[in-house]
Order: sequence, then C-alpha cells, then structure tokens
Amino acid sequence: MMPAGPVISLVLEAHHSFVQKGCPCLENLSGPEEFHFFESISETYLPLLETLERLDRLHIPFRLGLALSPVLCHLLEDKGLGKRYLEYTDRQIEFGRNELDRADDPARQQLIRLYYDRFVERRIAFTERYDRNILKVLDVYQRRGNVEIIASPATHAFLPFFSAYPEAIQAQIEAAALCYRSRFGKYPQGFWLPELGWSAELEKYLRAYNFGYTIVEAHALVFASPPALKGSFYPAKTPAGVFVLGRDYHAGRDLAARTGSEKDARAYRDNYSDAGYELPTELVEPFLGPRGLRRGTGYKYHSREKGRLYDPLEAQAQARAAARGFLENCASRLNAASRLMEVPPLCLCVFDAGSFGRDWYEGPLFIETLFREAAGREDIRFKTPAEYLFKQDSANFQTLSPEFSSQGTSGYAEMWLDGSNDWMYRHAFRALERMIELAERFPDDTGLKERALNQAAREILLMQSSDWPRMLYQEKSPDYARCCIEDSLRNFTTIYEALGSNYMSTEWLTGLEKRHNIFPHINYRVFRRKK
Repeated sequence: MMPAGPVISLVLEAHHSFVQKGCPCLENLSGPEEFHFFESISETYLPLLETLERLDRLHIPFRLGLALSPVLCHLLEDKGLGKRYLEYTDRQIEFGRNELDRADDPARQQLIRLYYDRFVERRIAFTERYDRNILKVLDVYQRRGNVEIIASPATHAFLPFFSAYPEAIQAQIEAAALCYRSRFGKYPQGFWLPELGWSAELEKYLRAYNFGYTIVEAHALVFASPPALKGSFYPAKTPAGVFVLGRDYHAGRDLAARTGSEKDARAYRDNYSDAGYELPTELVEPFLGPRGLRRGTGYKYHSREKGRLYDPLEAQAQARAAARGFLENCASRLNAASRLMEVPPLCLCVFDAGSFGRDWYEGPLFIETLFREAAGREDIRFKTPAEYLFKQDSANFQTLSPEFSSQGTSGYAEMWLDGSNDWMYRHAFRALERMIELAERFPDDTGLKERALNQAAREILLMQSSDWPRMLYQEKSPDYARCCIEDSLRNFTTIYEALGSNYMSTEWLTGLEKRHNIFPHINYRVFRRKK
C-alpha cells in the first residue's frame, strides 16, 4: 500500500570521531574531541531523546531516520567516557551554583537558573531514566517503528578512495554489520555512505552485503547516466539493483538560510560566546584544558544579535516559525512535483545530527515543531526512508548509474583530498597493503599473535576515518588529527615489525588494546582476499 500523498523523510547523521586516549600529542586524557563528545551528549543526543519522549507521550506521530556510526556507538557505550561525562556535568552544575551567587542582574540570573536546571535534569535523565544507555532507548523507538537506525561503515571512511582495495571496503562493511547486529539484533536495510561519498564501484559491495538502499547527494542523480527523470524526488536503482535516494538540495539551503542569516537568526543563542571564554581564569579553572586552553562551560548568555542578552522565549518562537516556514517550503516543492508525477514524491531532508543542539541550540525544538505541525496537515506525511521505499513499486524506479559525488566543498570530494591532507593516503594505502599481507601470511593463528593481528586491523580501520582529512582541510584541531593518524600508523608498524621478528611485547600490546578498545569482536581475517 502506497503512502496517501507526498512524503518527507528526515534523516540525521550521528557520528563522532574516535576519542583518542593516551596519544603522544595530548598531555592528558581530556583531549579536544572528548570535550566535543560531551557537548554532543548534553546538547544533541539527550535533547533529541527528550523530544522523542515528549512527542510519544502526546501521541504525536513521528518518523525519523538516524544513521549511527559504529564509532559513536562505541563512545556512547564506553564506561570510562560515561564516568568522565558525569564528572564534566558535575563541573557544569557546580559552576552554575557559583554563577548564581555572582549574578546581580535578574535577567541574567534567570538565564543561569535555566541552564543550571537543565544540566541537573539531563544528569538525572542520563543516569536514571536512560540508565547511561542512549542506544537502548533508540532501539526501543526503532522496534516501535518511529525510528529507523541506518548502518554506517566501521570508522566513517570515505569509501570511494578505497575502491582499489576491495579488502578495505569489505572490512569496513563487515565490521559495521557485526556491530549493528550485536547492538540492535537485526540486519539493517539502509547503509549510510560517510560524507555521502558515492562511486560506481560501491554498488557491488552494497548488493553483496544485501543492503536495500543508500543515500546520495542530489547531483549524483541529476548528472547520473542516464540523468534521473524525476530528479531527487523519487528513488532510482543501480544496474546491480541497489536503491538510491537523493538528498533534497533545497531543504539543506532552506535550513541554512533560516539558521544562518542575520535576519532569521538574530534571536538564537550565540554558541560561540561562552562564560568560559569571558570570565577571569580563576573562575573557570575546572574547564581549562592543557596549557590553560579555555573551553566552554555550557553557560552562554548572548544572542546572535550583538550586545543582546539571550532571550529563550524569543529564540523558541523564532525556531517554531522557522520550522513552519521550512515545512511549508517542503510541502510546496512536493505538491509541485506531485502534479508532474504519477507516484508519491519524496523530500529527503538529510542533516548532521550535531546541527540540532550542539551547533544550533534551538534545533531540537525545530524538529519537534516539524512533527507537531505535520500532524495537523493532510497533504504531507513523515516516513522513514525504508518505510517509504519499500511501499513503492520498484518497477517504477529508473535504472541509472549515479555520478561520483560527495557532500562538502564543491561536491566532488575536494574536502577529503587536497594539499592539506593528501600526504596521509600514501601511508594509509601502504599500511593497508601490509595488513592484507599479514592476513594472508597468518590465516589461522591464535593466542598472542591473533590478538596482535586483531589490534593491527583496528589500527588500519581507525587510520581510514574521514574525520582526520576533514579536520586537516578545515584546520579544526589539525594537530589532533595528525596525531591520531600518526599514532595508528606507528602502532600498526610496530605490530607488523614485531610479527616479522617473531617477538611481541605483551605489556605494550595490552596497553594498546585498552587505549584503542573499539570493535572487541573484530577478526583480522576480514582483510583476507576473497577468492
């Protein structure tokens, strides 16, 4: 049975780079990515769960696609990080008490109280209501049909760059599928391509691993061979039979305009002005990083309009208005497409989950308003990608080969390969070739040698993350990114040479396994050549 009319599908990509532990570049365990991860929990993931709970409690229908990376899943389950997150939250609560004592302006004091109460509430939610297990709550919504959790490669690798190495793509997909099944007890229907990176070589792997669909940028379909006759408003399929959904280009521009322009965003909270950067050093000492580096406290007092104190009620009203305008524009495009199509068109809205909360404080309210407003309309419905896709007649899908494409600058992978980061690939490819060699040379080893080979596989996967070249390109924590690349390369090379000399330090290996403890069930044989 087909949907009654046009459909909007909202998909959020939830990912975080691997939080490095004990990296030589860092003076302590509280590296920059760990701090950003804690911010994401407080500002994005917990508010998102609160939004879903509220909609569920009020019986407001909602559907959401969520692409969860295995790296993020690992971080959310890491007990050590969970403990340090609570320590971080306790510092925020204590800081709020001190700020309340210092504040003499009633409006500012009211804002401090708002933040203080929210930090207390989210600490309680994380520890008691969710039992420190965000993934379990998301899985409950998936089982109910409200959320579709989409699989993603093991370490968020930009897969087109590894198309010459089938073993690398197989390892990324197999490790991801194992993680997904172990956490959610089922096999995923969709597969998220990190950075929406598509190349024609990938379709055979998606087909071989029985993934039903993937998502690409709009221009991958517009410039496909042959071009998509329905643009990004309707799925297509590749010659191998993989269904392809196109991201709505205009939805992305619409949201960016509503959250980024001076006129439409002036009431929103300025996420870059934080008490941690404004107060004297002695007052924010618990939040200082290595070498006295200042970091955010979560107490942000200014709106984006220069010189104005943040007004939560005004910002919330602006976010609700933005959601209504955004929904109206999506409906307008869909209704126009409906007049030209004999099938229900799709508006696929794909965004970074961090855009809603961590980067844009009012973002979770925007999402909630979308579902509230849609519940009162009859001309559009929200569906998850799989829910929409598999109610269509696949005979209506055009067969085509999408164009090589990605998101990011220019749309053709420029962000992940330019003068700032091209140096890393020769090392990554050389190490990958050596990993394939090891898997072939030691097919049936056990004990300490097997542990070493499994750890070598982890280091190779971590080295392939697309986070590192992006950080280098954007010059955001470039020293940290370079450190992570070099650390994984150094660890792998140490293991490779130790296996060649038939000597392995058990103490060193055990320490590395504790630091880089991702993918506990990995099997290094995943890098063996398929006969």
